[in-house]
Amino acid sequence: MGRHRALTALLAALLMVLGLPAAAGAGPAERGARAAEQVLTWTAGDDITTYGSAPTTAVAGRATIVFENSTATGNTTGMPHTLTFATTDPEFNGDVQLNILANPFDDLGGRHTAEVTLTPGRYFYHCTIPGHGQMQGVLVVTEPGGEDTTAPATSAEVRGNQNAQGQYVGSASVAITATDEGGSGVDRVEYAVGDADVWQPYTTPVLVDTVGDHTVRYRAADRAGNVSAEKSVAFTVVAPPSDDTAPPETSATVSGERNAAGEYLDMATVTVSASDTGSGVNSVEYALGSGGWQPYAAPVMVHQVGVHTVRYRATDKAGNVSAEKSVTFTVVAPPAQDTTPPVTGVSVTGTRNSDGAYVGNAKVTVSATDEGGSGVAGITYSLDGGPYLAYSAPVVVDRVGPHTVAYRASDQAGNTSAPRTVSFTVVAGGGVPAPNCPEFDERLTVIVGTVDTGVPNRVTNNRCRINELIEDEKEWTSHALFLKHVGTVLDALFKEGVVDRRESDAVQKAARQSGIGKPGQNDGYRTLFDGSAASFADWQQVGGGSFALNGDGSMTSGTTSDGLGMLWFPQRKYGDFSLRLQWRDDAPGDGNANSGVLTRFPWVHGHPEESRPEWVAIKYGHEVQVFDRPDGDLYKTGSIYGFDRVGLAGAGVTQKGTWNDYEIRVVDQHYSVYRNGVLINEFENSGGQEFSPPRGDDPGTDGRRFASGYLGLQVHSVGDVVSYRDIRVKEL
Repeated sequence: MGRHRALTALLAALLMVLGLPAAAGAGPAERGARAAEQVLTWTAGDDITTYGSAPTTAVAGRATIVFENSTATGNTTGMPHTLTFATTDPEFNGDVQLNILANPFDDLGGRHTAEVTLTPGRYFYHCTIPGHGQMQGVLVVTEPGGEDTTAPATSAEVRGNQNAQGQYVGSASVAITATDEGGSGVDRVEYAVGDADVWQPYTTPVLVDTVGDHTVRYRAADRAGNVSAEKSVAFTVVAPPSDDTAPPETSATVSGERNAAGEYLDMATVTVSASDTGSGVNSVEYALGSGGWQPYAAPVMVHQVGVHTVRYRATDKAGNVSAEKSVTFTVVAPPAQDTTPPVTGVSVTGTRNSDGAYVGNAKVTVSATDEGGSGVAGITYSLDGGPYLAYSAPVVVDRVGPHTVAYRASDQAGNTSAPRTVSFTVVAGGGVPAPNCPEFDERLTVIVGTVDTGVPNRVTNNRCRINELIEDEKEWTSHALFLKHVGTVLDALFKEGVVDRRESDAVQKAARQSGIGKPGQNDGYRTLFDGSAASFADWQQVGGGSFALNGDGSMTSGTTSDGLGMLWFPQRKYGDFSLRLQWRDDAPGDGNANSGVLTRFPWVHGHPEESRPEWVAIKYGHEVQVFDRPDGDLYKTGSIYGFDRVGLAGAGVTQKGTWNDYEIRVVDQHYSVYRNGVLINEFENSGGQEFSPPRGDDPGTDGRRFASGYLGLQVHSVGDVVSYRDIRVKEL
């Protein structure tokens, strides 16, 4: 065939020199024309494991590739598919760059074409569908003129130094060759030694240096898939002349699980080794008891119950045989299976108040005993519905609120006890420091921005909750940076067992949807009150007075009940922050209303002054005043009550019934207050008061320097009618 192609090419060249046209149907021009008429069609449908149709063979030359994924080919779901030719696998042709994406709703209706040039050989194609399987196949391309149905021709040559009897002295090497006249070319050559069932790829001559008779089998396959008939060569290897008279050194070890008496439970494994410093080890043999000798190729496993002896010996290439040695051991049946799970118990300790709640923290101690005989393997626990974690020491719970700890134990036999639970409540106090978390977030589920993942907002190993570690309220400079941070947090939580893979994926998906860090899409503020009943329900009224939700998306204080009180946001604490809201003085008549924004105060419930909860915020936090009245209290709008006074001139009074923009920025102990975009007060809390407020029970500066705390709105009294709306906060 190669000679015919050469003569055809020579004739075509001669005709061109003479200025004559090539003979019709005689050369590659005609074959190219035939190849160009090839149309190879792949189709896809709803199946995610195989194409609807796909060609298996083609002829070298130009071809039109058609890839269709449409309703006509059976796609009823609209799922996109791709057709890609691999270019980096050395086993296949890599000269066609093809990557087509088709779906029924694209501009071409899912039917795409491409012109390519194919060369003889094999092409590997595939379609990877995200979240599903992979469709793949091989296209075999042959020379023009017909399909390759002829298997490769093979031969082998044994090389090495031979003695007068034709035996190979020391070693022999087997060189295998293969040629393919069918046109597609040799794809692979394989060989096997002796009766081995496993064929190995042939790359270099096969070296055989074990003394004895040997057979090497071989075969080859072409790119069209034709496999040659198996052939073989037989030969004998003998040891070279040597003055080696010393036999190999041998040893054996027995391994396996043992009981206290040293007996092997269920199985023993005997490993034999041999070494020879002269001619080298040629073979190793073993025998079970009085049985015959067998070739040793892998460790010997003995399962039968009873006393056993394994004998062993080795022979070197000079024919020296080592003295027989042996190992003796006993195999016994394993003990009866333990089917009884451990028995668990729990105790909760700590300082308790009159209501039975634990003050500051509660310590949960879990114990387990195993009567089944295998022994306790481990204890696990779950806090507040979180994943089960390994229990190694008493669990200290110091987050304020109700808690439930579930616990269970497993024994060495794999039995696990049914989960049991203990519930208790922790209240503030006791001097236990709060965990050092980036944020404070007690919500039940992980919410990234405004996207609720449904993943439980669990307490993690460092005592912070998941949402606190996400830091979605932080001011991120880019969306990519935020996503990288979320990925790092979730990778760590996955390794700790706090979240599973599905939950991790859900949170990362929510992070992408949140848009946090994107210019113009997220300013870093979280809405605390948007005028809806749902957001109003997140706030809690304590003390006297009340707030009412209005139909225009605002809420108003001082219209119904009397008394000093507070509406506060107990969902989380804030450290350094920017709080933005709008307020409006709606006092009846000519007077002006009194109210204020309360910041950085401690948890109200369980506080020593819980009987007067409104004073917890006033005495231990800071009140940023809302009060435009020209007479009365000296502290006007923008004042830090009891510490820093601002007069009406500095506050910039607006007309009653008009909405005011208010921003309160707190960084460390520095307060900045903006009214309608104008800075009206700056205050640095250095520990001193400007004057003694008109209340004898004020503690002065004690407790006024909290680094973080809660936010609230003051209800002063009936008639002090102030409305609030659009309350947002951003951690700085």
